[in-house]
Amino acid sequence: MHDLRRQALESGKTVSRKAQSRMSSRTSSAANSRTNSRNQSRHGSDDEEASMSDSTNWSVNSIDELLSLEYPDDVSEAWKDDLADRMEEIIDRKRSSVQGREASLAAYIHILMSRYAFTEIEHKTGELYPALLKSVKIESSEKETSLALRAIALTVITAPSDAVYDALCRALKIAYTDSEHYSVKTAAIHTLGAAAIYGGASDPEIEEIMDSLLEIIESDGESIGADDSGEVVAAACEEWGFLATSIEDVEDKTEAAMEAFVEQLESSDTSVQVAAGENIALLYEKSYTEREAADGPASDEEDEDGYIIDSSLVKRYEVYRQKHQLEHMLSQLANESSRRIAKKNRKALHVNFNDILNTVEHPQRGPRYQKAIDKETGLRYGSRLTVRIHKTGSMKIDKWWKLHRLQALRRVLGGGFVVHYENNEVVFDSLPIMISTDNGKSD
Repeated sequence: MHDLRRQALESGKTVSRKAQSRMSSRTSSAANSRTNSRNQSRHGSDDEEASMSDSTNWSVNSIDELLSLEYPDDVSEAWKDDLADRMEEIIDRKRSSVQGREASLAAYIHILMSRYAFTEIEHKTGELYPALLKSVKIESSEKETSLALRAIALTVITAPSDAVYDALCRALKIAYTDSEHYSVKTAAIHTLGAAAIYGGASDPEIEEIMDSLLEIIESDGESIGADDSGEVVAAACEEWGFLATSIEDVEDKTEAAMEAFVEQLESSDTSVQVAAGENIALLYEKSYTEREAADGPASDEEDEDGYIIDSSLVKRYEVYRQKHQLEHMLSQLANESSRRIAKKNRKALHVNFNDILNTVEHPQRGPRYQKAIDKETGLRYGSRLTVRIHKTGSMKIDKWWKLHRLQALRRVLGGGFVVHYENNEVVFDSLPIMISTDNGKSD
């Protein structure tokens, strides 16, 4: 139906203000600013998958709490009438108040998260997008603007189009550049990522977004007026990684990106560190591709424990010249013990950076790789991160590109991820096929 980057790809550099400023070295005030103004990490355990990172809060004043209501199990059609009413309220702004629009947007978002409403909204998108963009452009309140941005992301995922990106991109870029609210900048960055992938952006357009995001990361948010905002920098890292999963060959972008992400490993914000680290792991993973006939036969190279290393993948280029230094930094983060870091954040660092270090050392290994031996097969368990889909099956997340896509979709869909995975074709095609629990085994 749509050419929406459904294939799971396994396989101009910017010069930031930060890079320029390094020539005169960092000032103590900049260091203090970074230390004092980074936001608390939002990485934590998921109800189903412990320690899976999902770091970015979309909005303000506990909007996520407002949206995390219990989804009804009833089979009535009343929600369709409710959705139609909410859409009319959003479209018809006459005599509406800020509070009224906030309530309509929140209700609209909640319905789109908890139901698959393609049929109900497809014929209305031509009116919905202009109305939602008006809320973004006018920015009557921080909350309304953040809600409108999330509504745009949900709309484009629910009713994807090859043409809508062009209508959305300019307003979204202005929102994250010019808004005075960090939460709006964060929401706009995430919405731009969703609009690019599911709204028909071309590869060159996606790469242009990645370059802009990298400049935000390199400058610690300064390039868009979000100096040292952990919330904004983490969002830029996360969306850079999500967009990178749709680009087959990122070799030309790797050097500049690695410099930026390695720099962010020193951030005092855990969410920034983890997001940067996950991108590093993704870049190492993407530097390997399937072995081809011209590559010759596989070797019998063994790992540190004497097990044959997976040789179905072949290294194509060097990701980072100072690999030993990087491994030392990752090892330190994986064993972080400072009492100045909250226990929850230390746990996030330990879990995530053990995985990231493992991939840097062995790029064939994905997240949550376990060296333990399966007594039945005599082989290592390998990556054991899975997502349960109700009681019917699970999804194996054994590659970093899969984890990046999963996290990006869950940032938009929240608790409605399973509903969309089961019913929304573009969500299903973005991720690996579910494994039925009937056979009890995974590939």
